Amino acid sequence: MNTAKPTVLILCTGNSCRSHLAEGILRAVAGDILDVQSAGSKPAGYIHPLAIAALKEIDIDISAHRSKAMTEFMDKKVETVITVCGNADAACPIFPGQVNRHHWPFEDPAHATGTDEEKMAVFRRVRNEIRRTFTAYAAGRRDQLKQK
Repeated sequence: MNTAKPTVLILCTGNSCRSHLAEGILRAVAGDILDVQSAGSKPAGYIHPLAIAALKEIDIDISAHRSKAMTEFMDKKVETVITVCGNADAACPIFPGQVNRHHWPFEDPAHATGTDEEKMAVFRRVRNEIRRTFTAYAAGRRDQLKQK
């Protein structure tokens, strides 16, 4: 019996905001049953400081994450690919062993303008949208496991 957790790869273009928000949240709610990773089609090379701050507010620490290229996962068995922006969806290859693919686009909070507080408000809103979506996804995955 294969006891390895299935890998869920969350893709975005820059792998600096949305994909890390989603990775942090999904890992927090389903890291016991899923191997959660994120990557980008054109990695920015950094994690956005407001993404780190937005998750810290809900007790999730992604400060040690790094921006990764999706090519790092081409030789790994990826069960599910979830794209969180349109550009990544268009650029997304098929990964070895891939069974599922979902496209759940979210607004890019990195494009927020205004004061620091106004920018942070956008990050919080997008974080909360991602949290709702990925918490529901995790609940569905748990239900699937119970049925097996």
